[in-house]
Amino acid sequence: MFQKSINFSISERKFLLRFFDVLVVIIGLFLVFYFFDFHYFKPNDSNFYGYLIVLICYVLFFGQLFEMYNLKVSNDAYQTLKNTLITGLLTTFFYVFTPFITPVLPVNRLQIVYLFLAITISIYCWRFIYIQFIFSPLFFNKILIIGSNKEFIETLIKDIKMKAPYNYIVGYVSPNSIENLSINYIKATNLDLKKLVKAHKIKEIIVEDFQKNEFINNFTPKLISLFNEGIIITSSEKFMEFIYKCIPESQLNENFYNYLNFSLNHQNRIYLIFHRLFDIIISFIGICFLILSIPFIAIGNLFFNKGSLFYLQERVGRGGVLFKIIKFRTMVPGAEKNGAEWAQKNDSRITKFGKFLRNTRLDEVPQFINILKGEMSVIGPRPERPEFVESLSKEYPFYTIRNVIKPGLTGWAQVEYPYASSKEEQYVKLRYDLYYMKERNLLLDFKIIIKTISTVLFYKNR
Repeated sequence: MFQKSINFSISERKFLLRFFDVLVVIIGLFLVFYFFDFHYFKPNDSNFYGYLIVLICYVLFFGQLFEMYNLKVSNDAYQTLKNTLITGLLTTFFYVFTPFITPVLPVNRLQIVYLFLAITISIYCWRFIYIQFIFSPLFFNKILIIGSNKEFIETLIKDIKMKAPYNYIVGYVSPNSIENLSINYIKATNLDLKKLVKAHKIKEIIVEDFQKNEFINNFTPKLISLFNEGIIITSSEKFMEFIYKCIPESQLNENFYNYLNFSLNHQNRIYLIFHRLFDIIISFIGICFLILSIPFIAIGNLFFNKGSLFYLQERVGRGGVLFKIIKFRTMVPGAEKNGAEWAQKNDSRITKFGKFLRNTRLDEVPQFINILKGEMSVIGPRPERPEFVESLSKEYPFYTIRNVIKPGLTGWAQVEYPYASSKEEQYVKLRYDLYYMKERNLLLDFKIIIKTISTVLFYKNR
């Protein structure tokens, strides 16, 4: 067996960030107990552990909400400082103003400042250490690329640098060297693959495509041997799906059934019942918010939109059944007198008030009525217009697969990819929708909800 190198996978890094966030906050609290007159809650309080658990839950929730566990963000010192301050501020605010599950609001307001400093300074000091020492090539996942296609290798290296910077590419093995590529080229002739892996402590080998050509097939016996030694052997398609969290384009062909299987939860009654109950509860909350917001939006609409408040539009639902989606109107009257058109960025048909509604996602709030009626779900592929579905399905036959489940108010494609304004971009979003259908589960649903809140707060993907 090979000697294992010290490196951290994605899940290990995220666990590490969460674990030490919690640990350093606890240490920070004990330090302010010891050095300052901090008595908001003390270790000798009878409810101390309950108070501490609530605080930890707030730290982890707001940390998730403000991307403290996004590996790309967590490696940026400025973003980390900003997100730590916001996380600490909101954690302190909600902790102080939920007295039924936290200590009574202290008379001395300086206690609140101590709590805020204990959270933010502790977390940022630990995150500074993480950026300086743990996020370094010494702890990266060391990988080797084997492939014969020049475009494949160039694209893969570019994608790894952009989407998975926690990987260190030791080099690439191919029949010929690629010009203007900074990554180390390793000749395939007389290559002792096992010796190379051992010398560089490579943990994962990414192979272009098994049994694709003679060059790749020649490595199969060596790869099997390394696999038996505990080295991870990953196909390029699987690796791309893993880092992009969407179905690779190469899988959308006549052999799609070999790759694209629906999640087991698609027929899991317990999951589906829970999903519907969640839809009903959230739709009731959303409709209450809709009722409260209508007077304010109506005033804005009266002065800036000058027309009807609501807008009904035909959309394609589950099984291809048509329904009327309800939205607050954001475009000028008669915006589509020449027929259906894709909404573009900085679309001249969108009013100034309509732009505000779109940026804040308030235009989507009336759709909670569609959710309550069962025409939509909180989470799922966004419902499209029948004209667009017909056009897209002719060009991309797999497009109609997304209609197998209910369309959603939000979805994996919405939180992972910007607003689509063309057929090509819709095709990319389709791959994210199919990924959701393939991996559908409660954890992914929860992740989408958190990412949706973050998307709304930071005005992303518009």
